[in-house]
Amino acid sequence: MRLIDQTPNLDNASRRQFIIKGTLAGGGLMLGLGALPEYALAQKNNAYDHNSPLKIGAPEVNAWVSIKPDETVLIRIARSEMGQGTRTGLAQMVTEELECNWKNVSTESPTPGHSLARKRTWGEHGTGGSRGIRISEDYVRRGAAAARIMLMQAAANKWDVPVSELTVDKGIITHAKTGRQISYGQVAELASTLSPPDPKAITLRDPRTWKVAGQPYARIDTANKVNGSKVFGADLQLPGMLCAAIKACPVFGGKLVSFNEAQIKNMRGVKGVVQVSDNSVAVVADSWWRAKTALDALPIVWDEGKGANVSSAAINKTLREALDEEGNYWQRKEGDALGAIQGSPKKVEAIYFTPYRAHVNMEPMNATVKISGGQAEAWVPTQNGEGSHAALSEATGIPLDKCEIYKLDSGTGLGRRGSTQDYVTQAAKIAQQFPGVPIKLIWSREEDMTHDFYHPIAMAKMTAGIDSSGNLTGMHIKVSGPSINATLAPQNIKNGKDERQLQGLYEKGPDAQLGYQFPTLLTEYVMRNTHIPVGPWRGVNTNQNAIFMECFMDECAKAANKDPLLFRQALMQNHPKHLAVLNAAAQKADWGKPLPPGVYRGIAQFMGYASYSACVAEVSMQGNTVKIDRLVFALNSGHVVNPYLAREQIEGSVVMALGAIFNPEITVENGRIVQKNLDAYPLLGLASTPRIESVLVPSFDFWGGVGEPTICVVGPAVANAISAAIGRPVRNFPLSKEGLKLA
Repeated sequence: MRLIDQTPNLDNASRRQFIIKGTLAGGGLMLGLGALPEYALAQKNNAYDHNSPLKIGAPEVNAWVSIKPDETVLIRIARSEMGQGTRTGLAQMVTEELECNWKNVSTESPTPGHSLARKRTWGEHGTGGSRGIRISEDYVRRGAAAARIMLMQAAANKWDVPVSELTVDKGIITHAKTGRQISYGQVAELASTLSPPDPKAITLRDPRTWKVAGQPYARIDTANKVNGSKVFGADLQLPGMLCAAIKACPVFGGKLVSFNEAQIKNMRGVKGVVQVSDNSVAVVADSWWRAKTALDALPIVWDEGKGANVSSAAINKTLREALDEEGNYWQRKEGDALGAIQGSPKKVEAIYFTPYRAHVNMEPMNATVKISGGQAEAWVPTQNGEGSHAALSEATGIPLDKCEIYKLDSGTGLGRRGSTQDYVTQAAKIAQQFPGVPIKLIWSREEDMTHDFYHPIAMAKMTAGIDSSGNLTGMHIKVSGPSINATLAPQNIKNGKDERQLQGLYEKGPDAQLGYQFPTLLTEYVMRNTHIPVGPWRGVNTNQNAIFMECFMDECAKAANKDPLLFRQALMQNHPKHLAVLNAAAQKADWGKPLPPGVYRGIAQFMGYASYSACVAEVSMQGNTVKIDRLVFALNSGHVVNPYLAREQIEGSVVMALGAIFNPEITVENGRIVQKNLDAYPLLGLASTPRIESVLVPSFDFWGGVGEPTICVVGPAVANAISAAIGRPVRNFPLSKEGLKLA
């Protein structure tokens, strides 16, 4: 089942479609886009609270903003929160246009079921690709601005004065001539009786003049994480709930042959064994640990299939051979790059390798499902509420309008909880066997590690020509590896070609444009899929493509006997935004100034998620041990809604990126994933985290992402600094393959 994105476009919306009207139970103003069911008006204090799952109630009022007589401003946000700060950023933008008091702001999460019933009032619910704010900002801000206009008009009507004579600050409306003041809460009910303004006529505030948005406000959802009251999916408790643990065939593509339920049915707490699919089985018990213990004791016979013969060595061999294949693989062809390279006096060639990577979310995959009376409910930490909604309906056969998803904050997502909803499907299938009983499915860490949708493995053969003056004459980029679209969206593969795998090497924007103008260029992608499923992993394909491009640019600069920064700058004159962030990072890092003895620099720039990023790394070496002393970033995301959160995202990307380039990789043996837990696949330690400095250089003329753009420049900047230190290029990742380790 697939839902079509119908995010509201207020530029094309009519006044009738833009409904910002209605009275809350007890008085107040609510704003919504779309139809408003009458039954919603009867609800009072019964909205779904994302922080208190046990208080889930009847349908929520269809509103972006509600203002109650007690001055509480409730902002409803459809995006998922995984620690990235989207909830806080969107609330800041609403507060900015509404001119309410930030101290009175609270947020709630509308459900996909309610949104569907209201003709998708909140648009699509997906949160991925660094889009949480950038594709919501316009209609969220317009809704808030409309509320401000109506509230001020209500005050003007009440006082019988022109609205032009009124001002508002922090939810207090003032008539300067008479000195009268009134609060939003006092006029909210009156405002709800007014006609809404034409959304096309609303002028949004200039981001350069923002007073709330654009400021480094603290997160609004931190306290309950610190005091332990935050309820994540794994914490959820519902009356009568049972728990489930699951095992899928250890080899992708394998099948379940049989299991012997009799061996475990009398174990303490066990309620039953469920064949979930043709490749998985689950045990249900009165606690998760008892379910997991019984599952481990359950005799299972698998048919591992053809995939059982596959190993990492075989996969690597396939990818390497693909780099030498001739065929119709090109994506960009500008001039005769092969001829230019062949005719150049100097030729540079390198082959790079990046491995599979697991997500290792802090909170393993989980979902709780209850099926009763022809209805299905699910409590899910998800990046895509509508995707979970569709998965629940498809798995149970229950119509969408009889299904509901209650989104819980995720213990990280990193792309794993977005387009892949396997864990929701599994929980639903198990719950079908226990009608009326909430079933909480939690994957073990081992299941989570060995049944991921992994960051794709990749190889690249990079070739360039250099003329006698040290100028680049041509660039040939040939990438091989599995395709994410082949796993998750095969309809996006056209004529056997998948542009997505060359993310960051595109000719045009706005998402991931290559920042260099080469005299001639040829890019190719040779698709080589394996039985190992791949999917989005923070930064997705910009991660490996930035390594391929930016590490090779340093090799070319060295072959041309030029400074890496100057070499890049000469090729970036037609890409001013790319060049600006490169220069900003270099300036902040004092590029060109002498470094202390034993310290070396590396630089990289790339574009992803409509934002421009650059990084300068400083490293020192002790034998084969790398100490990263300093990382300096520059980021242009167009606008910055919260600089504090933007810097947090940059710092988080450093931790993830350094773990990816130094820590052990995901490997395959006998068809199965070798690394099963954090002992074999550790995360980066705090002691290895370097000093991080960030320069935000917004140009205020576009909306870009923040959570993913910078992760891709960490690896090549660090690798280039290491290469400068050891006097040779590093081309194989993780860098343990180069005999290196992180201090």
